[in-house]
This record gives sequence, structure tokens and C-alpha cells, in this order.
Amino acid sequence: ALATGAGSLILSHVNDSGFWMIKEYFGMTVKETLLTWTAMETILSVVALGLISILNIFV
Repeated sequence: ALATGAGSLILSHVNDSGFWMIKEYFGMTVKETLLTWTAMETILSVVALGLISILNIFV
């Protein structure tokens, strides 16, 4: 279940409501938000997968 949640974050883009909230809150263009939000969500997903893999060793 944790891996599914982490994997669902990868490559988030314009169909994500969080994308539009960040865009409006920070006054960014769609291009800037795509570069920032998608990169951040992808990094978050990969780091979460790594942590879940480490957790899997001990559980």
C-alpha cells in the first residue's frame, strides 16, 4: 500500500488539483509550475520508494 501511494505521485502534471493550487498561490506560469511541481513530485516519489525499500528489509 505504501509503494502504491508513493508511485501515484510520480510525474504529476496539469490534471492534479495540487498543480493548480501551487500555480495560483505562487503566481507561476504553467510552464514554471510544470517544471517545478513535476520535478518535486517525482523526487518525492523516488525518495519515498527508497525509504519503503529500506523499511521492507526490517519489516
